[in-house]
Amino acid sequence: MARNAEKAMTTLARWRAAQSGEGFKKDQDRRPYLASECRDSRRAEKWRTQIIGEIARKVAQIQNAGLGEFRIRDLNDEINKLLREKRHWEAQIKELGGPDYSRVGPRMLDHEGREVPGNRGYKYFGAAKELPGVRELFEQEPPPPPRKTRAELMKDIDADYYGYRDDDDGILSPLELIQEQKSRDKIINEWVPPNDDDDDQNANMEIEETIQKPIPSQQDIQEALVARKKQELLEKYVL
Repeated sequence: MARNAEKAMTTLARWRAAQSGEGFKKDQDRRPYLASECRDSRRAEKWRTQIIGEIARKVAQIQNAGLGEFRIRDLNDEINKLLREKRHWEAQIKELGGPDYSRVGPRMLDHEGREVPGNRGYKYFGAAKELPGVRELFEQEPPPPPRKTRAELMKDIDADYYGYRDDDDGILSPLELIQEQKSRDKIINEWVPPNDDDDDQNANMEIEETIQKPIPSQQDIQEALVARKKQELLEKYVL
């Protein structure tokens, strides 16, 4: 007598399951390979939650360093694959009108991993960060950012950079007029008229300073030079 498992595999049993919708229900409960195939936001949320659960379980497993190098590497690859799949489902949910999880969703699982400097996208979790060859990558200093050439720096420089068109928008000129009027009023209010006595005294001082002094003649200059020469000789030879 055939067992129940063998009966379920018969053609008649499969046909009856298809007619009753059981087979369709099983296919419907299977997560689609591509997120773009799902057009229902609620089911997309369900698959995203399922993926998060799988990631959490694998992140917990990879913390055990006794699993062996090959198993740890496989787990790390599976976690990165699930993270990429999660991002695809989040993009599909956003396209279907759901929330944008890239902005508002928690990123604790992503923060568990660590990226190698200079290699964005692939992360190492748990014991994978201590694998041979991986530890040395984290100890290296990140490569310096590439320097921009002079042509790249000059590409974004135009007349606005030098301020040649600041007055074209019509905003700066009225503000300058207001500030100019304030400065003019301040100077006028602080101005003190000069005193007449002070003006007369200053004028007399200017007259005294500009009086012409006597100009020495040529003979006076010769006598002064001879007297200076005699004084130098006396200081030199007379003890």
